[in-house]
This record gives sequence, structure tokens and C-alpha cells, in this order.
Amino acid sequence: MKRANAEIIREYGPFPGVDAVHGVSYDGRQVWFAVGGSLNAFDPADGETVRSIEVAAHAGTAFDGRHLFQIAEDRIRKIDPQTGRVLATIPAPGGGGDSGLAWAEGTLWVGQYRERKIRQIDPDTGKVLRTIESNRFVTGVTWVDGELWHATWEGDQSELRHIEPETGEVLERLEMPPGVAVSGLESDGADRFYCGGGSSGKVRAVRRPK
Repeated sequence: MKRANAEIIREYGPFPGVDAVHGVSYDGRQVWFAVGGSLNAFDPADGETVRSIEVAAHAGTAFDGRHLFQIAEDRIRKIDPQTGRVLATIPAPGGGGDSGLAWAEGTLWVGQYRERKIRQIDPDTGKVLRTIESNRFVTGVTWVDGELWHATWEGDQSELRHIEPETGEVLERLEMPPGVAVSGLESDGADRFYCGGGSSGKVRAVRRPK
């Protein structure tokens, strides 16, 4: 297993009126971040907030190429980013203990925080298709180039972990500085991860290892 210190490239925020950042996603142009009572978007080039959708946004956020998915308490809502309308709702597998959210392979991947699990679910029904075990609290989840990564946050220590999706074996660990939390996680599909910063109200860009 490879271990390294996470290289923080840039910090965005804290954003006005934002107490905490929960889920994070990326639509190819904008970074979306969940802040409790709304889902906001900023331009990663300049850090300026460009959109806000009034919707309950308590944990993970995902984007499937057309729609946003957002965890709110024990539900996952499918949202039209153009209008902000909620198009569909499915039960979240953790019943309110859900954390990260990612889209890959036509399905949703949901972090279960205290259960230390990642569940692959059917985006139309919420049916659990697969469960992956972790040995740390799971916050954010993301897929990039066939690699499954998840964030951990226990005490004042957070990591980004590259895991083997069949077995849950940890292949690589990027350790964040002490006291720097990771609440949400999303890849930009290339060389960086966007990490929600919990109660710091920030989003941080971390370099993805080659």
C-alpha cells in the first residue's frame, strides 16, 4: 500500500453564509457543494459562487451527466440543475446515516458513515446491489478512471483512500494535514479531487497521484 501526504493545490471559501460543506460534486464546469439548506455551485477558476438551488442538502452530492443527486436526511433526491426541480426521490440505504454520494457505471455509490461501508444502489429504486466494507468512517465517495476513492474522517484526521472495489483493500492513502477534515469528495475526472471541508466552510482541491 502506498502512503503519501495529500497535496492541497487550492482552497475555496469560506463562502458567505455557509456554516459547513457536506457533499461535493462536479458537472464538468462547476463544483456543486451541499450546505444544508441549499445546493450551491462555484466556478473553480475564480472561486465565485454562480448558482444556488433551494433544496435540503445534508450529505453527499452526485452528478450523472444530466441530473444532480442529493442526500437529504434518509432520502436521495434527483434534481434538474437547470430548474432546481426535484424529479424523483428514493430511500437512502443508510436510513439517515448516509454520507458520500457518487455516480458511476449507471448506479449510485453511497457512503455509510458510522457503518464504515459503501453501498452501490439502483438509482431508480434504491435497491442495494453491492456492499463494500471499510475499516474507517466513510465520508465522501468518488470514481475516476475505474478507481474507487473514499474519504475518511475520524477525530481530527482525514484521508483519501484508493480502494479495491471487490475486496475493500486499501491500495493508496493520501493523508490530510491534522485538523483538516474531508466531508465530501469528488474527482474532476483528471488530476484533482475536490474535498468538502466540513465546518471550515471551505472546499479544497487536492492533487490526484499519477
